[in-house]
Amino acid sequence: MDISLSWKDHIAALTSKLNKACYAIRSMKPLLSTDILRMICFSYAHSVMSYGIIFWGNKHSNKNIFKIQKRIIRIIANIGNGESCRQAFKELQILTLPSQYIFSFLISVNKNREIFYKNSEIHDCNTHFKDNLHLPSSRLTMVQRGVLFSGSKIYSHLPSNIREWTYDNKLFKLKLKRYLNE
Repeated sequence: MDISLSWKDHIAALTSKLNKACYAIRSMKPLLSTDILRMICFSYAHSVMSYGIIFWGNKHSNKNIFKIQKRIIRIIANIGNGESCRQAFKELQILTLPSQYIFSFLISVNKNREIFYKNSEIHDCNTHFKDNLHLPSSRLTMVQRGVLFSGSKIYSHLPSNIREWTYDNKLFKLKLKRYLNE
């Protein structure tokens, strides 16, 4: 993707690529098994969706991308348009777009833990939230949607059984993916 693209242009290019992936999967559906269609989904659609998701994942226009993702899942799982595809996401072990955004965001926070402070490092009080990441104080919406604020907030909402694995990246990814898939 070209870095000079605006957000709208980036989302439009992403939508176009995902529509092509949807068409390819629909065309191959009668010829291939569900497992192979799932692999094609990961290689063709999921890789496009994951690229730079940390930067555009909280934009309002990602609803269209999520609709295309659901259309792809419905094709693979043989589900009608009016039916829910929530169970199909679980069975195929594919993260929804919002879950993929959270997953990528938390992996980024975990890799860059040194730039985040825990509440226990800021003050000496032994509180219930001492292991949560400290939220930088700001009333600006732009700051609150930024990496430091959002990362701290999302990370602090993780269950403790996942947060305890932050020092082992492989297990952290595995447990986080299972949690988000459920």
